[in-house]
Amino acid sequence: MAEKVTFCAFLLVLLSTLAAAIRPSARSSTVARRAALENGLGRTPQMGWNSWNHFHRNINEEIIRQIADAMVDTGLAKLGYEYINIDDYWAAYDRDSQGVDYLKYDNCNNQGISPQPRYDAMSKALLNSGRNIFFSLCEWGVDDPATWAGGVGNSWRTTGDIKDTWASMTAIADKNDKWASYARPGGWNDPDMLEVGNGGMTTEEYRSHFSIWALMKAPLLIGCDIRSMSNKTKEILSNRNVIAVNQDGLGVQGHKVQQDGDQEVWAGPLTGGRFAVVLWNRGSAQASITASWWSIGLNASTVVDAHDLWTDKIISAVRGELEETVDSHACKMYVLTPK
Repeated sequence: MAEKVTFCAFLLVLLSTLAAAIRPSARSSTVARRAALENGLGRTPQMGWNSWNHFHRNINEEIIRQIADAMVDTGLAKLGYEYINIDDYWAAYDRDSQGVDYLKYDNCNNQGISPQPRYDAMSKALLNSGRNIFFSLCEWGVDDPATWAGGVGNSWRTTGDIKDTWASMTAIADKNDKWASYARPGGWNDPDMLEVGNGGMTTEEYRSHFSIWALMKAPLLIGCDIRSMSNKTKEILSNRNVIAVNQDGLGVQGHKVQQDGDQEVWAGPLTGGRFAVVLWNRGSAQASITASWWSIGLNASTVVDAHDLWTDKIISAVRGELEETVDSHACKMYVLTPK
């Protein structure tokens, strides 16, 4: 391959193996004291690919190698999609010193034992391994890991498994939103992997999925077969503007700031005094959505340029609010830059 794509075994470690819109200000003091895992990883949300959503248990070495090649050939690796993650149903007890860069520790076969001490033990073992390994906790939000996992792992699942449906994706976004104030560089809320391109949603619904995940600083882990993805799927996954919001160095998770029935505004700050904003129409009919400066965190008199991240057009000299018509099950995403 022309470029390096990090290859990582994605292990589901069993218990027996181990034995061998909430506003950020609401919990700011608590979050400020939360320790971060000191392994130097996860300064921005992880990006890559995972086998589970599309292939489930039907994986083999040939598929994984082809996916790694496709990650480079499609240009996705250049955009930051770094990890190739092997999920369940392919594991080995022995690994050499080059196999593993990322561990997803699942909660299967947990025998009813509390997650926290098990994940803490694994964290210490990884830190003592002599290799920097990204630690992804996947206990499905059972014990509210956002409140304790910052010093244990680099990301933590806040929800159950996603399904390739509009209902599942929107419900999971809401569940993850609750923990927005706990995310920061080194540790991220994880609402599960991307379903973009798997066929269960429309293009507009997938665009909403990708936009909200990017705004929430969620891990961007592709879950489709990138060897045969459509041009529309590639266009969504390759949007540099949206990826830049996810990878912004400020590391603040955007959250829901306005709601009027099925019409919502999600927003969050970015570096340079900018703001990312998503106008999200979750209803069954086209609707007008207005994002007010007061809810975003801007002074009412502030004048901004609004960059539409999907059309790449710029609306100049916007003051006080941003109003747009949004199609059903669709969104519009902007970066607001004060003038």
